[in-house]
Amino acid sequence: MKTLRIIILSLLIILLPAMAMALTTVATGAAAISTTVTPAKAFYLKEIRLHLSAAGGAANLTVTMDAQAGAAYDVVLFTQDMTTVTDLVWRPDQPIKLINGDNIVIAWANGSSRTYGLEVIYE
Repeated sequence: MKTLRIIILSLLIILLPAMAMALTTVATGAAAISTTVTPAKAFYLKEIRLHLSAAGGAANLTVTMDAQAGAAYDVVLFTQDMTTVTDLVWRPDQPIKLINGDNIVIAWANGSSRTYGLEVIYE
């Protein structure tokens, strides 16, 4: 019985982090990307996915932390030249912890009016 309890506890330690509820914010369109993710509590940014209908065109896509503490604390987390991109998946080396009130802003001019599908995954 004691061995069974140890096995169950070990499995819970392994499985509980994987069972955390991932949330997704999605956006689609054919104009400039200007998407803000605004969770109502602290969160971890895990991944951003973007699909374009054709290679992007000029300008950089940026992912920025808009800090609750003010503009002096805003940080560009990721930048990508979109000239030859049709599919983009960005995963930070490890999830990025953000506090309650911080937002994630994804921006790209989309001057060639590519149709896009954007997903931001966080928990």
